[in-house]
Amino acid sequence: MSTARPCPRCLLSEMDDASAEGLVRRGVDAILPKDRTEEKVYQERLSICRFCDNLLSGTCLSCGCYVEIRAAIKTGRCPDKKW
Repeated sequence: MSTARPCPRCLLSEMDDASAEGLVRRGVDAILPKDRTEEKVYQERLSICRFCDNLLSGTCLSCGCYVEIRAAIKTGRCPDKKW
């Protein structure tokens, strides 16, 4: 059993935990294509989240969402109005 703590500044897909990455992939895949953010916008949103003080292990401390899933939704908004 690993005693390593999760990276608090990482997105879920960047962690060593395959189940966390699977959670993100399933969440994003569940979004209908017409409701999904374009890849370029998605990556821009995640770049902002990576440097946000409210990111903790892939979760937004302002609202409790998984940032990678929220960023993938075309109408998704940052609760702190950063994107």
